[in-house]
Amino acid sequence: MTETVGDLTLTDAFRGFMSTYFTGVSIVTSIDREGRPHGLTCNSLASVTLRPPTLLVCLDRHSGTLDAVLSRSAFAVNLLNEDGRGAAEAFSTATPARFTQVAWRRSPGSGLPVLISAAYASAECEVVTTTAVGDHMVVYGRVVAVRADAARPLLYGMRTFTTLGEKA
Repeated sequence: MTETVGDLTLTDAFRGFMSTYFTGVSIVTSIDREGRPHGLTCNSLASVTLRPPTLLVCLDRHSGTLDAVLSRSAFAVNLLNEDGRGAAEAFSTATPARFTQVAWRRSPGSGLPVLISAAYASAECEVVTTTAVGDHMVVYGRVVAVRADAARPLLYGMRTFTTLGEKA
């Protein structure tokens, strides 16, 4: 049974509730068995523990990126800078040519795709475990490498992109 809140379904009400929460914007990337890069825009990201450094991302269970993450047992999280809006929009669609729209390279250590100009930081992770929750998979990753530059982060909330202090 689906609960309602006024004229909204609970799902719609929850979506509206979560849209009011401002968060950073990231792109999660990996490589499939054939060596092709995969990625998607993700704001479901959290640190889990410092010892060992571990974070989690939540990925749709029908995502090709999730398939690549699980087959490779590794992924990268790219934190977008204030100029990363185009990348965020490109990676939030099902367009297969997403990586032609951004500057990226393979990390020397893991070979994972990391964004160059749209991201101010990246963390490379090895999958530790996963948990299925509804239509998503929570993927826990042990951080094995981090790169960070000084930059203003891209933020998302109220269904719009922004940065600290002014609109993007």
